[in-house]
Amino acid sequence: QVQLVESGGGLVQPGGSLRLSCAASGFALDRYSIGWFRQAPGKEREGVSCITSSGSPVYADSVQGRFTISRDNAKNTVFLQMNSLKPEDTAVYYCATETSYGSSCVFLRPNGMDYWGKGTLVTVPS
Repeated sequence: QVQLVESGGGLVQPGGSLRLSCAASGFALDRYSIGWFRQAPGKEREGVSCITSSGSPVYADSVQGRFTISRDNAKNTVFLQMNSLKPEDTAVYYCATETSYGSSCVFLRPNGMDYWGKGTLVTVPS
């Protein structure tokens, strides 16, 4: 059974850092693309970053240069290192996998992702 569990969220001051983790079970993470998405209150879910099965990263313009996605195959975990956090980064962050070998992850589109975690809340006060 495919399962994704996010952790690492919390309250951080502007300019601070957090590292989110997405632990997978039921499949090998490096077989598929894994993405991070976020949803702020009152807003639609949006793509943040994706790492393909080959290890290539993709970032939204809003986080380029501040966030880094990585994968530890031995731990079957994907990480999102978030630096220079801003109040507009406040959201629930979700990881998701695309098992259909489509292009939703690389284009940071939530609709085509197949399995989702329950999310972890990141709060950056203004």
